[in-house]
Amino acid sequence: MLAKILSSALIGIDAYLVEVEVDIAPGLPFFRIVGLPEAAVRESRERVKAAITNAGYPFPDDRITVNLAPGHIKKEGTGFDLPIALGILGATGVIPPESAAGYLIMGELSLDALIKPVRGSLPMAIAAKEAGHTGIIVPEENSGEAAVVEGISVLPGARLPAVVDFLRGFSDIEPVKTDLSRLFDVVDPDGIDFAEVMGQEHVKRAIEVAAAGGHNLIMVGPPGSGKTMLAKRIPSILPPMNFDEAIETTKIFSVSGMLEKNRPLVTVRPFRSPHHTISDAGLIGGGHIPRPGEVSLAHNGVLFLDEFPEFKKHVLEVLRQPLEDLKVTISRAATAITYPASFMLIAAMNPCSCGYFGDPMHECVCSSQQVQRYRSRISGPLMDRIDIHVDVPAVPYNDLAKSAPAEPSREIRSRVAAARAIQSSRFKRTKIYCNAQMGSRHIRKHCEIDAPSASLLEKAIDKLGLSARAYNRILKIGRTIADLAGSEQIEVSHISEAIQYRSLDRSRGGLQP
Repeated sequence: MLAKILSSALIGIDAYLVEVEVDIAPGLPFFRIVGLPEAAVRESRERVKAAITNAGYPFPDDRITVNLAPGHIKKEGTGFDLPIALGILGATGVIPPESAAGYLIMGELSLDALIKPVRGSLPMAIAAKEAGHTGIIVPEENSGEAAVVEGISVLPGARLPAVVDFLRGFSDIEPVKTDLSRLFDVVDPDGIDFAEVMGQEHVKRAIEVAAAGGHNLIMVGPPGSGKTMLAKRIPSILPPMNFDEAIETTKIFSVSGMLEKNRPLVTVRPFRSPHHTISDAGLIGGGHIPRPGEVSLAHNGVLFLDEFPEFKKHVLEVLRQPLEDLKVTISRAATAITYPASFMLIAAMNPCSCGYFGDPMHECVCSSQQVQRYRSRISGPLMDRIDIHVDVPAVPYNDLAKSAPAEPSREIRSRVAAARAIQSSRFKRTKIYCNAQMGSRHIRKHCEIDAPSASLLEKAIDKLGLSARAYNRILKIGRTIADLAGSEQIEVSHISEAIQYRSLDRSRGGLQP
């Protein structure tokens, strides 16, 4: 007898429908799964047999063939356990053949028939809705995540017998509802705020400009100057995530298996801070079956690379594509998978190996060649993709001893959100979302400057040793500073401030602190 159950599998962060066909025919006992299953899918034979037996249902001593269609795409994961078990029970007449029609079903089975969570419930629920299906049956732990998708019935399954009884019409399963408004009311769980940062006003201004325009930023300063503390607070001043951003970010965490149990939707911008020993596959993504890396997990948020020159050079070089294209493509012999990777890169580094080059309070023990060698660990093409360079000096005692709190994040965020709103209106007919993403054509259109500003910029390039490739960066930063000021025209003061944010360009000709 033949039974068919609908399920789903993942390609990247998107899901596609899989038809689980189960055929039971007379013959010697045999259980085979076809349709390009990988190891975890092939192992489901033992889990399914034990779960069906321990749930009290008869397991057929016949020839069982399971086909996962379409057969030309490799299937991976443990989510096919439940649909295979239901297919076997449907083929043996335990459940009515058409009872599961209209439902997408997924879940891993334990040997005692418990239904365990799987990766990718959110994209699978989206695929079910787009295909026009009635609902989706998922493990109980995944039900809140899947219920984020409105317009589809999400049924939680705790045990195999409960799902079987539902399909036989003996009991009901109450659909799960998720309150989206409550999820978006969640504040940053870490509770960090710029009000806790004493001093460093010029650095906080540079961070505000970076956040307002989506610019990448690098901080250069001695140990203990507060670079990490400042970086960790950047998400608190970024504009709140909208629903589309939250869905796309959640899909990445879902397929990675990193979605928190009590947070079915990622509504706080991610902050990822990998250690400098990370591999290129860990940073960019990869593996035998490509998984998202840190650049994708930081999508719509912040990727913070502390001790920037300590990362392996070939690891840093793989950042160049996602910084330019806002996505990363991982190619393998059988497939190529693209993950989104639109993030703000925030980097931090010491000015030299000992950390005290240019520090008036400590003596630097590095030679000029050592300083040059340390800084050259970061290639020119990669540094060219970082818009803002800012020096972070040690905090003086008077600033540390202040009792009054500094400006809170909510006030900075209100200015950043206002500047982003201006940019959204400016680029509403394009695929650009912030000033940092402007190309040459958009710069010519939106970054026109008057004669005094052009004269100042010419002097900066010719007299201060700024590179020609810094020209467009300065114009984009100037546009963002003008947006923060609510000015339609880029003024001389905006260009002057933007020039100050190219400190590493100024020091390339010679090692000035």
